[in-house]
Amino acid sequence: MKYVVFAIAMMGVPPLAVIISLNKTWMKYAVWAMIAALAAYQGTAINFFSHEWYRGTSRGMEVSVVYLFAAAMLITAMIKRRSPKFVPSTGAALFVIYFALCLPSWTSAENTLFSWMELWKMIMLYMTYRSVRAYLNVTDDVGSIIKGLAVFVAFNFLLIVKDHVSGVYQPDGVFPHQNCLAMAMHLFANLFFAYFLIGGWRGSKLNIFAFVAAAGCIVRTYSRGAIAMMPLSFAITFVLVTFVGVKTPKSRLFRRVMPLAVAGLVGLAAMLPRIIERFETAPEASKNTRVELALCAKEMIIDEPWRGVGINNWGIKINAPYEYAERAGRNPNRGADFKDGIVETVYLLVGAECGIPALVAMLVWFFYYLILCVRLVRRMRGTPYVAIPAGIAGGLVACYLQSCLEWVLRQQMNLILLMFFFALLDHLHKNSARLLNAEQGVTSA
Repeated sequence: MKYVVFAIAMMGVPPLAVIISLNKTWMKYAVWAMIAALAAYQGTAINFFSHEWYRGTSRGMEVSVVYLFAAAMLITAMIKRRSPKFVPSTGAALFVIYFALCLPSWTSAENTLFSWMELWKMIMLYMTYRSVRAYLNVTDDVGSIIKGLAVFVAFNFLLIVKDHVSGVYQPDGVFPHQNCLAMAMHLFANLFFAYFLIGGWRGSKLNIFAFVAAAGCIVRTYSRGAIAMMPLSFAITFVLVTFVGVKTPKSRLFRRVMPLAVAGLVGLAAMLPRIIERFETAPEASKNTRVELALCAKEMIIDEPWRGVGINNWGIKINAPYEYAERAGRNPNRGADFKDGIVETVYLLVGAECGIPALVAMLVWFFYYLILCVRLVRRMRGTPYVAIPAGIAGGLVACYLQSCLEWVLRQQMNLILLMFFFALLDHLHKNSARLLNAEQGVTSA
């Protein structure tokens, strides 16, 4: 029945595109609906050729309501003749190169259908990126996307509060896992922290609440890696805003931060026993498993350095009859029915499944946007827009470092959010001169 409903929804995409093309306000509602659909992602996504038992990064050819709104937005931009080019930016070109370098891994895959599932995910992600760029091309409305993301954070926080009251040890909100939640909230917490630094307590109350909510979500997940990244990521955002991005006296910014620091210490002290317990009671087996699976990934890279063992084929190649686990010294007495997990670092996972060239391409794609953030902070100095690259920079550092311990950046929801932020950065980069002139005109008026 759900496939019938989804088919009907797909047929409604072209009419929806025509309707929202009539009015920019309706386009804004459509992009908000896209973000709202992300909050309901797990309940609205459908896996075609589903293999729910499979322990891999994709378990079906996943199609979500998010993608339907993204397709409608692209069609709308075509109607208005403002559709972005197929490869509209350097960052987009780097993603396309990364995708192309993943394709050879298909030839070494044991199960090519599983490989297609992951490649399909990448295609959908790229469509999402282009749809956000299309919306911004037509409307130039950065503020509505920021507002929609703030509401997304607030809704997620309310779910975390509900789970906390219910006694859930590590809540995950709308995300499939608490580590996914923690990594996503780093991007939001730093973004809205930057907005707070610029606007102070008189700034947008929604943005301030979103900052507090996102930071609270990170701590409440009790994710050790995410909590460890918080001081560093906030420090990077603070330095970029204070010493590069604004003309406000630095003493005023320090005064804005002091109440937050005190409140943060009080909140941390209240939750410290649980956090310490989380660090102290972590099983030794968890650490050993991470190390052993990393050694397995090393064996796969040695065996197939150029094309990998097959994208989204880790769950097959780590188990019998393949001998990577045994070669790496992984426990040989696991039983015939045992199915091993995924290596807990996205970098080794990509290197093992897709080869070293694809890994390098992914790293270049990731770090291009980090460098772009720093450049945009300098370029947008003295404007409210500076909060976007400054906040995203701190969040990206946290995500990239946490990815040394987690494979979350192969999770669909986290990657969709990443595409939202990358689209925002590319729009600012392409239109920085015009946006600066408009902002100066508003200031002088």
